[in-house]
Amino acid sequence: MTQWKRARLASSTALVSVLLTGVAIADVTPEEVWQNWQDISTTSGQIITTTSVARDGDALVVTDFVSSFEQEDVAVNIAIDEVVFTDNGDGTVTMTMSEEYPIEMTFPAAAGDDGPTDITVLVAQPGLEVLAAGDALAASYEFKAPSLTIMLNEISGVDAERLDVEATAILTDMAGSYLVSGEVGAKSIESAFSAANMTLAMSGADAETASSFVLAASIADLAGASKSLLKGVELIENLAAALKAGFATDSTFSYGAVNLDLDTTENSAPTRIVTNGKGGGFNVKLDATGMTYGANGNGAEITITSPAIPFSEVKLSYAEGAFNLMMPMLKSEAPEDFTFVTRIVDLAVSDEIWGMIDPGGAIPHDPATVILDTKGKVKLTSDLADPAQMEALGENAPGEIHALDLTELKVTAAGADLTGIGSLTFDNSDMVTFAGSPLPTGKIDLKLVGGNALIDKLVTMGILTSDDANGARMMMSMFANPGAGADELTSTLEFKDKGFFANGQQLQ
Repeated sequence: MTQWKRARLASSTALVSVLLTGVAIADVTPEEVWQNWQDISTTSGQIITTTSVARDGDALVVTDFVSSFEQEDVAVNIAIDEVVFTDNGDGTVTMTMSEEYPIEMTFPAAAGDDGPTDITVLVAQPGLEVLAAGDALAASYEFKAPSLTIMLNEISGVDAERLDVEATAILTDMAGSYLVSGEVGAKSIESAFSAANMTLAMSGADAETASSFVLAASIADLAGASKSLLKGVELIENLAAALKAGFATDSTFSYGAVNLDLDTTENSAPTRIVTNGKGGGFNVKLDATGMTYGANGNGAEITITSPAIPFSEVKLSYAEGAFNLMMPMLKSEAPEDFTFVTRIVDLAVSDEIWGMIDPGGAIPHDPATVILDTKGKVKLTSDLADPAQMEALGENAPGEIHALDLTELKVTAAGADLTGIGSLTFDNSDMVTFAGSPLPTGKIDLKLVGGNALIDKLVTMGILTSDDANGARMMMSMFANPGAGADELTSTLEFKDKGFFANGQQLQ
């Protein structure tokens, strides 16, 4: 495996990403590029050691580079045989390095284990080309590489030793940009990255449990961009303090077609899961104003075959799946915005599943949709990013809700359709009227189409008895009025004057 011992442009902070377009280019020397690398590594909490750093003509040669990082008892060690910074004579520097290198990781012992788990992966990036430019305080880089291969080389530990695990990931046609600027302890990092494709192959077996798995996956058209402001390792270890000091990060990532094939065996029983998707992505933003986290996937299809299920296969698909959360992270004097959105559009299951639920086809088997779109105001009384404050709360809430808007509610399934909108405000000085909850004021408007027909069909299917159906209709009559259309019910749920009303009738 010695052919795998080489290196990359950076260590665990992903310094292999580089140069944003439009950056003003000034002269930079090999020593300044090397110092910039060390500064960003130190800012992110790494310890850098070398055997020698010496000039060889126009080149600065760094031998036996080692980057070490430890946090929460997880240790990471990256070794690079040689990194060469060559002055091009035009104010830019070309970086070359060993084409292959190892990453050694140590994880703490889990409960019941006698010792830690050690993992070594080998990384190869032949043909990597890196160009550095800028100046001592704003070094920029651009890179491209035909491929990047990451392979599991060794895994050891109490449970790991009995496992026969292999894993290899390959990225092709990579390109990117990276800009590092600012002083030590306040480094700004901007990057962009793309790859034509990523493939993943994994397999493993456990003789003690007679289990095994084989995984093959591919993802096309990967692309990402990020911007971060680092404030030093001593602050990063305390996220709340780092956010208050100016730490920030904003990242987006997208991908194209996804294909995954997983074969597993448990107690000699095989199971196969095949997944395909058209693409998606995610975004993460974190700073003193709050956190935003979202993800989406489109055109997903999942097929499961197994002797454990009562038919040959199960199929599941959806046109869109997405969620987005935005919320504050630090306590404040005034209420701040939050949003929560989740979407599952055109969720469909195979006829085999419908055959178990509705063998007679009494209800429509059309795809289902669930959409919940909300926003509002909350006031945090504790820093969510501070574990000590969270622990001190016990069972108490970390803040107060002051407003909630239901921008969209939509549930479509089995021939029925429920929609709704509304808006509420909350008085947190009154926690008595509604038994420990802040006093709400406002209303929510709901409309249900096809509800009675669905109840009739559930009775036909035997899921509901006639008494159950009558009880459900009685309950709906308390909360709803007939609408303008056939089999349509509308309801206005209102909180006012410290009471709860449904269509004008006070229920509390």
